[in-house]
Amino acid sequence: MVLKTFGWSFGVTALGLVAAVFYGGWEAFGIVAILSILEISVSFDNAVVNAGILQKMNAFWQKIFLTLGVLIAVFGMRLVFPVVIVAISAKIGPIEAVDLALNEKEHYQQLVTDAHPAIAAFGGMFLLMIFLDFIFEDRDIKWLGWLERPLAKLGKVDMLSVCIALIVLLVSAMTFATQAHQHGGAHVDKAATVMLAGIAGLITYLIVGGLSGYFEDKLEEEEEREHEAEEEARKAGKKKPAILLAGKAAFFMFLYLEVLDASFSFDGVIGAFAITNDIVLMALGLGIGAMYVRSLTVYLVRKGTLDDYVYLEHGAHYAIGALAVILMVSIRYEVPEIVTGLIGVGLIGWSFLSSVRRNRAIANGAADKAEVSAGV
Repeated sequence: MVLKTFGWSFGVTALGLVAAVFYGGWEAFGIVAILSILEISVSFDNAVVNAGILQKMNAFWQKIFLTLGVLIAVFGMRLVFPVVIVAISAKIGPIEAVDLALNEKEHYQQLVTDAHPAIAAFGGMFLLMIFLDFIFEDRDIKWLGWLERPLAKLGKVDMLSVCIALIVLLVSAMTFATQAHQHGGAHVDKAATVMLAGIAGLITYLIVGGLSGYFEDKLEEEEEREHEAEEEARKAGKKKPAILLAGKAAFFMFLYLEVLDASFSFDGVIGAFAITNDIVLMALGLGIGAMYVRSLTVYLVRKGTLDDYVYLEHGAHYAIGALAVILMVSIRYEVPEIVTGLIGVGLIGWSFLSSVRRNRAIANGAADKAEVSAGV
C-alpha cells in the first residue's frame, strides 16, 4: 500500500536529488532536501483538506490528480508561476523573466518580493473563503463545539462569508497594504494592488467553488437515482450493476483542487527565496515536496483516515484560516516559514489527538465523554 501510493514520490525524490548533485554539487543537494522538507511541513494541512474532496471522486480521477495534477502543481506553481508573476509585476516578457531567473537571481528575487502583496492578497482571500464557509456550516460532528455551534447559527445569514472576507480585505488594504514591504527596506502604498488581487481571489473562489458545488449536487442526485434503480432491480430479482459517475462533477472538483493547491503553495514559493535564488533548485525541491503532499492525500483517502479520525478535517480548516491570516499579515510584515509550518502541524496534531481520544471513548461505550475529551 505504501509503496504503491508513494512509489512515484520516492522515484521523483531520487531523480531530483541526483539532478541537484549534477547541477550544483552537494550544496545543491542539501538545498533541495531542505526545500522538500519545507514544502511537506507547510503543506500537510493541504493534504488533509484535499483528501476530504478527493474521496468523493472515483479511482480514475484520483489517478488524474496524482499524475496530471502533479504536473500542474510542480511545473505550474513551482516553476512557471514565479516566472509569470515576475513578468507581470515587472512588465517584461516571459522569456526575459526566465533569463532573469537564470542569470540575474538577486534581481529576480527582488521582483518576486515586490509582487508579494498581490500574491498574498489573492491567496489569502481564497483560503479565507474556504475557512469561513467551513466554520459557518452546521455539521453533525463538531470539534470545538463552544465555538462552532454559535458560528453555525450565524452561518444561516446569506452571504456572511463574502461580507466578512471583503471586510478583512478592506481592513488589510487600509492598514498592511498602505506600508507594504519592498526590497531595500522601503515601504510603498500597495492598497489598490491588494484590493484588486484580493477581489480576484474572492471571485476565483466563488466561480470554481460554485461550479464544483453545482456539479457535486448533480452527482449526488444521479447517485441517489442510481441507488433507487438498484433497489427496484433487486426487489424484482434482477441484478443491476452499479455505475461509477464522474464527468463534469469530477472535472470541476479536480479544478477546485488545483486552485486550492495553488493557494496553499503561495507561501511556500515565496518562502523558498529565503533559502535560494536559484529557480532550478527551487523547482526541484518544491516539486519533490509537492509529490509527497499528493501521495499523502491519496494515502489518506485509501486508508479511510478521515473517517477514522473525524476531527482531522476540522484541524486542517483551522490551519487554512491561520494561513489566510498569515498571508494577509505578510503583506507588510515578514512571517518566518517555520511559524507557518508549526501552526499548521500543531492544529492538525491537536485535532488528531482529539480524534484518538474520541475513538477510545466510543470504544469504551462512552460517546458523550468523547465530546468532552475532544474539548467541545
